[in-house]
Formats: sequence, structure tokens, C-alpha cells
Amino acid sequence: MGNRNSKCRYAVRGRLWIDGPEGTFLGHGRMVLLERIHHHGSISAAARSMSMSYRHAWDLVDSMNRQAPHPLVSKAVGGKGGGGATLTAAGLEALDVFHRLQQAFVEFLEERTGALPWLEDGR
Repeated sequence: MGNRNSKCRYAVRGRLWIDGPEGTFLGHGRMVLLERIHHHGSISAAARSMSMSYRHAWDLVDSMNRQAPHPLVSKAVGGKGGGGATLTAAGLEALDVFHRLQQAFVEFLEERTGALPWLEDGR
């Protein structure tokens, strides 16, 4: 319980994700994974940087690639030169679109929060 004499401000909160045919297509965690793949050039390095198992990261990438009209991540098989992964043009576009949607969503939440009343009498 909070101090009944202090002002209590409400805040509108929410999470944004895009559903696809199999459920979640893009969301915050998947976007972070895509950004890390883009930065590190590999799914395994991206997964390690997020304290995520390689298998889970691979499953997420596979899900996004299956649901997208065009794959978001291009994977190279390991071997003598090592494997790797890169974002395709569709993957880079997905990052851009999601970031723009996220920014608009944050602005909406802030706007709605600003329209909520303050509780000044502790009720």
C-alpha cells in the first residue's frame, strides 16, 4: 500500500507486437534478436548476447522467416569459413517498420497518460 497522503499518478502501459499466421510474428524481444543478429553477424552470437539458448533464437528466426512474405534472416551454414547470419532487405525493413510503430505507440501511451486524472485525496 502506498502513502495515502501522496499524489498517485496513473500511467497507461502496453506492449506492441504484430501477430502472424502462427501467433507472434514481431515483438520487442524478436526485434532485439534481429538487431543483435545484424550487429554480430550470427544467430549464436546474438543469442549469447541476450543470454538466450541458440535453439530458442533459431526457433524465433525460423518462425519469423516462415511467417514473413520474404525471409528476414539469411543463414549461412557453418564449415571451414564458419557460418553466419545477416538480415535481408525485408529484415531491415521489418526493423524500421516496427521501430516506427513502437514510437507511435509510445506517443499514444504518453498522450493517454497525460489525459488521466491525478488522485489528490488518496481514494
